[in-house]
Amino acid sequence: MPLHLYRTRGGFFVRSAEDAFFGVPDDDFDSLLNRPDLSNYLAGLTRTQPVPAPLPDAWLAPVGTQEIWAAGVTYERSREGRREEARESGAADFYSRVYDAPRPELFFKSPGWRAVGPNATIKIRRDACWNVPEPELVLVINRDRQIVGYTLGNDVSSRDIEGENPLYLPQAKVYDGSCALGPAIYLSDEPLDPGIEIRLTVERAGQAAFTGSVALSKIRRPFEELVEYLFRELTFPAGAFLLTGTGIVPPHDFTLASGDVVRIAAEPIGELINRVA
Repeated sequence: MPLHLYRTRGGFFVRSAEDAFFGVPDDDFDSLLNRPDLSNYLAGLTRTQPVPAPLPDAWLAPVGTQEIWAAGVTYERSREGRREEARESGAADFYSRVYDAPRPELFFKSPGWRAVGPNATIKIRRDACWNVPEPELVLVINRDRQIVGYTLGNDVSSRDIEGENPLYLPQAKVYDGSCALGPAIYLSDEPLDPGIEIRLTVERAGQAAFTGSVALSKIRRPFEELVEYLFRELTFPAGAFLLTGTGIVPPHDFTLASGDVVRIAAEPIGELINRVA
């Protein structure tokens, strides 16, 4: 049965398919995530007494000490967007090559402690002019390389910095407030439906300033391939989170602004909402 695992200021909770919440007695997220029987364990807790639902303002990013990594140029639209932004620097060809190459682009995004959760603030760089949200499906992987669940992520990026020179990618991608995760980890015995759509809405002054959507079926690389490359020469004692790339690229004349509300949704995974600081 599908379940959602929440990390909150008041502990951990599991939500059943009937939208009932149940307390999770564990006090260590890393140990919980790496239980060999995680799904069965959480399903068993749904047969206990329900508890009041935790308030959304108590929700935290559903991550512990795990490293958060990201895959790039996994959608054709992302490839085209990267080529457009890098044309002047002469680096556009790199993005075409990595899209078709056997080896994917993988890069470090954030330690778990730096990720912000739902209803928290994300940030844009003060030294950038073109800042965009990148809504992505996130794989939740345990220490044994198994995909145990999914969540949503926002790989906030400064596209003008990356476009100026690909070597600036860490500065364009890795800074305080550039990674959001949540609202919960979705667990299911069934594989994700490739028809699931990731939807992005950026609200400005109460109006939709940008909207977009993409189906998971548009991603070029299988999830298992991305995991295999990530774990090839790396060990993750507590597991890892892997953003799988974005297929939604705002136009050149759109940039995030302070006060914007960013909504990333994909049913049945959930909806991640953040405000730009």
